[in-house]
Amino acid sequence: MNKKRSAFTMIEMVFVIVVLAILAGIAIPKFTATRTDAIIAKGRSDVASIRTAISTERQKRFMKGDSSYISVLDHQAAAPGEGVVLFDNNGTAGSTLLTYGITTKNADGGWMKTAANTYTFQVAGTTNTFTYNSASGTFSCTAGTYCDNLTK
Repeated sequence: MNKKRSAFTMIEMVFVIVVLAILAGIAIPKFTATRTDAIIAKGRSDVASIRTAISTERQKRFMKGDSSYISVLDHQAAAPGEGVVLFDNNGTAGSTLLTYGITTKNADGGWMKTAANTYTFQVAGTTNTFTYNSASGTFSCTAGTYCDNLTK
């Protein structure tokens, strides 16, 4: 009698496992790189929003006859910790810098305030330092591995 075979052989199962392992070995590093790229894109967007807000605030002041830049970007004390809102105003309750401020988070993709007019943004576990110069109105990345990526 002829028996009909309806199961996979051991060789077929090993072959499938090897193919899946190769695919996983290729895909996992790609996902990690994609995550870092997403964090950089978020940081770049945040920096552009902050710079635009600084410029807009100066234009408002200029229309009123004051050519100075805002003195501070928020009302928080230096190193306020996690969960507080940054870039929400320039130190006065009636003047909004960003419509929706950025909440501090000490992790990848998070902003922290470390000193007066000094902020950090984390990418892939590295800290990138930004400084606001109230004399020139510049918000610049002054130290960090990803400064070029965050400001171009």
